Amino acid sequence: PPQPAEEKAQLLQNSEYQERMVESTFLYLTLDLPTAPLYKDEKEQLIIPQVPLFSILAKFNGSTEKEYKTYKENFLKRFQLTRLPPYLIFCIKRFTKNNFFVEKNPTIVNFPITNVDLREYLSEEVQAAHTHTTYDLIANIVHDGKPSEGSYRIHVLHHGTGKWYELQDLQVTDILPQMITLSEAYIQIWKRREEDETNQQGA
Repeated sequence: PPQPAEEKAQLLQNSEYQERMVESTFLYLTLDLPTAPLYKDEKEQLIIPQVPLFSILAKFNGSTEKEYKTYKENFLKRFQLTRLPPYLIFCIKRFTKNNFFVEKNPTIVNFPITNVDLREYLSEEVQAAHTHTTYDLIANIVHDGKPSEGSYRIHVLHHGTGKWYELQDLQVTDILPQMITLSEAYIQIWKRREEDETNQQGA
């Protein structure tokens, strides 16, 4: 359970509990899904849990704490972005492995296709250095079915026409953008919107 603020402040005085800040590079950002309910009644069997993208992005707001456990110790981590690259890859953590088998979390992530602003996930000192902080989705990889025997589909934006296509093996079909948001998204690629693109979108 979360500790009271005074108790936490006291612990931080102890050298063992001192906070450390580490800056590291990343290839992709892992987004954690809320735990799916273990037991469901008959009505809930038909309900697939949903979560907004911004809820799982809160991991990178600099204040949300996530607990990590190892064999030897427990520790809390907070994450914040210090730079936004031209392309961002999100990996939505659907699979967890325990001692016996791999489980898949079926939670649907509700996300907009365009105009996702990540400014609030930057530390205040570096916000001023970032003119462009808005991203548009350009590719969405979906996993369907059970973890051990499922299949993959890819949604790709055709930049020239602005149309979306679904690829599965050699089959290519066009798809409406609103259908993409109903899928069990697994890996997403987002492209930063630059000045000329911003003007075009507003035109």
